[in-house]
Amino acid sequence: MRCALAFLLVLFAGSALAQADPALVAKLRHGGYVLYLRHASTDFSQNDERMTSYDDCANQRNLTDKGRNEARALGAEVKRLAIPIGPIYASPFCRTRETAQLAFGRYERTSEARGGPANTKDPTRYEPLRKLLTTKPPSGQNAVISSHGNPFYALFGPPYLAEGEIAIVDPSAFVIVGRIRLVDWQVFQ
Repeated sequence: MRCALAFLLVLFAGSALAQADPALVAKLRHGGYVLYLRHASTDFSQNDERMTSYDDCANQRNLTDKGRNEARALGAEVKRLAIPIGPIYASPFCRTRETAQLAFGRYERTSEARGGPANTKDPTRYEPLRKLLTTKPPSGQNAVISSHGNPFYALFGPPYLAEGEIAIVDPSAFVIVGRIRLVDWQVFQ
């Protein structure tokens, strides 16, 4: 009985946390936020262990066809809702660059969006990403960072971002003001 109750509480809490706030779109239309986007759906049978460079897409975990469709749909929703997008930064991995390209048609490749070198215990590893997240976008625009789940989790803690989910960050306060899952975009007007 306790296990079932605990499961229901976790399920309810998770769905309550993920609910999209309709007032969020109005805020985004004014600009001034950083949209931290975890790349769209990937093929988890692939991994990055054998890659020789960030351009070696054949040896990375890549977007699936579903992920490509998700990225295009996300971009279409942002356009439909007239959310102004300024600078778009993408981690150098193929899946983040492809997500940004399919969603927004452009990106600036930058290691800062990844959060530092891989496989390090350096406590300052995520400082370049934090700097991007606290940089105010140009007036009337929102910035986008197409990146990964682990750097987000390292900076903000749980809950973990799902693939294709966006966290809206207020750069002046370094706080999350909302989250939008892929399925949430359809409820916005």
